[in-house]
Amino acid sequence: MIANLVQLAAEEEQNPLVPPGPELLVGTIAFAIVFFFFWKKLLPNINKVLEERRAAIEGGIEEAETMKVEAQSVLEQYKAQLAEARHEAARLRQEAQEQGAALIAEMRAEGQRQREEIVAAGHAQIEADRKAAASALRQDVGKLATDLAGKLVGESLEDHARQSRVIDRFLDDLEEKAEAGR
Repeated sequence: MIANLVQLAAEEEQNPLVPPGPELLVGTIAFAIVFFFFWKKLLPNINKVLEERRAAIEGGIEEAETMKVEAQSVLEQYKAQLAEARHEAARLRQEAQEQGAALIAEMRAEGQRQREEIVAAGHAQIEADRKAAASALRQDVGKLATDLAGKLVGESLEDHARQSRVIDRFLDDLEEKAEAGR
């Protein structure tokens, strides 16, 4: 039969797209052997490698998702810590402002107290100076009044008790006249 086909094929014109029959048969058998070899030996190994690669890719994707979730968690913790630090800084600023205001108020109160002490000391000093001046004036006026009274009366007023009474009377009269003139 093959011989008839070969002879028939030789008689007809050869089509370049259609191979001769025996070549077609040998090619089909060779293709079946190679296909069987690939199917039994090579295809399982290729499928195994592809499956491993797919598993590695899926594992990588799952690991990336896990890392993404973990990174998101770390980011949230960082944001929470940052917010807490900002809150703490604001609280410390507020405390510092309050302490500063309290310190300023305390210093003002201390300054006011010192001013009042200085004013009181000044008033006391003025009062002491006034009393000292009044006493010195009283002695000077008393001496002058005693000398004048002694010249008017014509006798000496050297007696201290008498001199004090005359001075006191004279100054009391001056004070009464000063108060009446007001």
